[in-house]
Parts: sequence; structure tokens; C-alpha cells
Amino acid sequence: MIPFPKPDVEQFFQTYLIRNFAVRADESRLVFSSSMNGKFNLWAMDLREETAYPYPLTYNDQAASFIKLDPKGRHILTGFDRDGNENYHLHALRWSGGEAIPLFEDANPDDKYFFVHLSEDGRRLYYVTSEGNPSYLNSLVYDLETREKKLLHEGRDAATELSAVSPDEKTIAYTKMYANTYYISYVQRESGEPLCLTPSPEQVHTAGGVQFIDNDHVVFTTDYDSEFSYVASYHISQRKFEPLCRIERESVQLLRWHEDSRTLYILTEKGVEDKLYAYSMDSSELTELPLPADIVEQLNVTKSGALYLLARGAVKPLNIYRYKDGSWTMLTKNVLTGLTEADLCSPDTVTYPSFDGMEIEALLFRAKEGVANGYTIFWPHGGPQAAERKQFRAMFQYLLAQGYHIFCPNFRGSTGYGSSFVKLVEQDWGEGPRKDCLAGMDWLFGQGISSPEKLFVMGGSYGGYMTLLLAGRNPEYFKAAIDIVGVSNLFTFYNSVPDHWKPIMERWLGDPERDRERFIKDSPITYLDNMVNPMLIIQGANDPRVVQAESDQIVEALRAKGRDVEYIVFEDEGHGITKKANEKIAYARMAEFLQRNQ
Repeated sequence: MIPFPKPDVEQFFQTYLIRNFAVRADESRLVFSSSMNGKFNLWAMDLREETAYPYPLTYNDQAASFIKLDPKGRHILTGFDRDGNENYHLHALRWSGGEAIPLFEDANPDDKYFFVHLSEDGRRLYYVTSEGNPSYLNSLVYDLETREKKLLHEGRDAATELSAVSPDEKTIAYTKMYANTYYISYVQRESGEPLCLTPSPEQVHTAGGVQFIDNDHVVFTTDYDSEFSYVASYHISQRKFEPLCRIERESVQLLRWHEDSRTLYILTEKGVEDKLYAYSMDSSELTELPLPADIVEQLNVTKSGALYLLARGAVKPLNIYRYKDGSWTMLTKNVLTGLTEADLCSPDTVTYPSFDGMEIEALLFRAKEGVANGYTIFWPHGGPQAAERKQFRAMFQYLLAQGYHIFCPNFRGSTGYGSSFVKLVEQDWGEGPRKDCLAGMDWLFGQGISSPEKLFVMGGSYGGYMTLLLAGRNPEYFKAAIDIVGVSNLFTFYNSVPDHWKPIMERWLGDPERDRERFIKDSPITYLDNMVNPMLIIQGANDPRVVQAESDQIVEALRAKGRDVEYIVFEDEGHGITKKANEKIAYARMAEFLQRNQ
């Protein structure tokens, strides 16, 4: 037999990312945003060819925020930022690809534009922008032929986003955002008063994802008077709200309407997995549909009734699938070169009791027998109002192949466990969730899976914040830490977030004057004297969410104290690492850092 060495970092990063996609109405063409050539570009596949093969449409090396195909095949509409700064601008591209042309040539580079809807004839483009209203946003319609803009709605007391447009384009739906757990949707007819879709807008709840069934009837997701989001209905002329479909202990995340069959497709979140259902509007029958992977990132329904989705699983990289005639077909072929699913590690779903008896669910990835090196990586997820789920991470599989177990707790504040649970992190970033993490570490020690001498902590975004906070408040629990774009100082973070985030900061994080003592207590930079463990910090220079100053200040402070801290800044990245060359550098450095600190 020929002995082969362990797979190296190159092999695990031969997969690519797919951000979003669009399918032409006749299903002849698929266009998607992907890092297939190492950086994000638009790619297309002609689906009617016997052997569909992706070919490039752009070469600007930028991620697309959306893709919309002109119904007459004249052009492609899309949005691009610049190296992760998230200032997306609207662009048009020839049907055959090439250079992307900005729709608004005089737009300020610092403004943001978000696509919402394209009229059925392809002429009127509905969008949301920070232009002239950076904190609360405005909604407009733009005529692609006359180049005239019309203001539809001006945000005032909350960040307000246009969410849907009726078939006759005489009614709009928009959503006011007060917090991740408090957003309210309205419908408004031309020259009419706004109508709230739920009975009491003053009550803290969510209502969004509006879909027009016809000009007088919408469906949407809400957790009004409920722990888990469900499907609700609103008849505009009758001003009538009513629950439509509930699924026990599952939160409805996404709705897609198919008019010809009068079927509503419902995507739900259940802990670490997604579920998909078809709901008949005529018979009220709910049918669960199989999924080709555990986590769905995007779902489209075509005129024919075919489903297209972008999905991934713990050992399945991102791919686009089509559901037709009762079965799924993988349209893209994103796989790890030279590796099979059997070569990768699937997680176990476990639970453990926290400090107050609350049950916390977690994913435990175990390195394969014969490879395990006895060390474990503790991974607090980002968000914080998100969750670690059964989603493919090349970084995880690479580190598992190096012998590390990985433990991922869904601490209080995580999504997928009910409305009350997700609110628990609000104005409590550093106490309850941190204690949940410590209880998870204690569980690992009690199970004999790890020990303080064999545990590392690593996280990104809020997970980076938690990594830094644990490093300052509980360094005795682990050996070393890796922070990726993490918040170091709640005071500076509060004042540096994007303008349209600022209206939600008080409910999400608190007030820096009123809550000064808590901001000090929950800021990692408060605990510099205790940060004695080796640390690696990674930052994107263009990050608009957690700006580079968050990492700069703690690196400078630690180095002034003579601490062991490595610092990597990627000049062409934003909130995370997306470019293949940068991924390889970052994750190889991570592996070296972990090896060196064993």
C-alpha cells in the first residue's frame, strides 16, 4: 500500500463559498456569487445544457449582495461593496457579463443600497438606502428607463426597510427595526395610512418576511404572543390578523409563495438544523419535505414550482440544489478535493446544565480515533443572537484533521430555542453567556474530554469578544486564545457601529452612560492584567461592524505589558475572512499557534 500523508491546509481549503444565487424564470440559467477562483465573482450555468458547467461573468473580485435577472434577458442587476466594507452599491451587468456599471454614478461611496424588488416588466427597481438618512434609511423606487427616483417611505423613529411590494405595485410592506428581537411590519397603500400587521406594535415581538399572496392579502412570520415564530395572515381591506400555521417548537424563518399551486413553502429553525414544509393555502395541509443538507441559506421557488436552494451541512460544503419531481439534484459540485464525507467529522448534539440549571445545547465534534491529539477547541459563536449549527466550516474540518476536538455551545441569547431564550443576552453580553461557557468547559472537564491544560478558546465577532472576555476573567480555564474580529471595549464598539445599527444598540447592548458600570465590567479591555495566556488576534481592515480599532487597542495595551500576542491584519477583508489566499494564511497561522502552545 502507498502511504499518504495527512491532508494539509491546501486540501481543506479547496472548497469555495457561495453567497447567493438567482434562476431565470424559464429555468434556463443559474447565476451565483462564489469564490470559485479564490475571490468572489459572479458565475453562470446554462441549466438546459446536457452538462452544465460554470463560467465567469465578472472579474472585479467582489462579493455580490444580491442577484436579480432581468425577465427579458437584457441584463443582470446586482450589488457590490469594496473588499468587505459592506457599503453595497447597485450595479448593472450585461447578460453575457463583463464590467459592472453603477446605477447611480454620483452616489457617495459611504452610502449603502439594498435591493428589495424588481417589477414584473423589469422596469422599476425598489430599494432601500442610507443616502440622506443614514440612521433610519429611506425606501425608493427607480425607473430604469427614465432614471427617475421616487421616495416611497422615509424612516424616522427606527431603521425602516421596505420588505415587499404588491403585484399591482400599489401597496408596500415595510419593517421597523427596534432590535433583533423587536421589529414590526406594516402595509401601506398609495396615499393610505400605515397598517400594523400585528395587533399591538407596542408589545415587544417580531413580525417580518412579508409575502404578498395577492393585492389584498399578505402572510408573514411572527412570534406575537408566542415563544416560537409562526406563519400569520393579514387581510388588508378587512384589517384582519390571524395565525395561519404553527409548528411545535420550531421557529419559522422564511416563507416563499407559489401562486399557481397556492402553496406556501415554510423554512423553520429547530436548534442546530433546518426543516422545510409545503403548506396548502386551500386545504391547510402541511407536508414536510426532505432536505439535501441540514442548513438552508437561500430558497427560491420558480414559476414551474421547482425549488432551488443554497444549503450546507456539517460535512457538506455550500451547494445549490433543485427539487423537482420529488427528488433533489445537486447543480453545483463544491466538494473537498481528494476527500469524502466519510473523511470528515460530523458533530454530536449534546446538552449540559448551566450555572442556574438552564439546559444548554451544544455541538461536539470529535477528531477521529488515531488522529485525536488530546486537545479541545472551545468555540463561542458570533451574533450573539445567532447559533452554531450543523454548517460546514473548512476551518473546523482542517483542525479536526489535525487532532483537535471542537466544542460549540449555544449559550443563552442563541436563536432556535424560543423568544425568551434569545432575549437573555440583551443588555447582558458578559455575565450569563460567559457563565454558560464556563459551565460548558466544566462539562468537558467532567466528561474527561478535556482539561484546563488541554483547552483552547477561539471565536469570531461576538465569539471573539467572548474569547477576549474569558481570557481576561477566567484565564485559568484554558491555555491560549484566538480572537477573530472581536469586540474589546463596549464603549468604543457602541460608538463605532454602522449608523443604521445605532437605533437598536440601547436594547441590544445598553446605554454607555446609564450602564457605565456594566460596560466596564463586561469590556474585555478592563481585564488586561489577567490576560496572561498567549493570544492570536485576527482583524479585517475594512470591517464596518467591529472596526480595526477594537483589535488595535487591545493589542497595543497587551504589548505594552509585554504579553505574548500575535496580530494579523488583512487589508482587503471586512468582518471575517472570505478570500482564499487569506484563509490559507490565517488558518495555517492558527494551526501553528495551537501547535506551539500545546
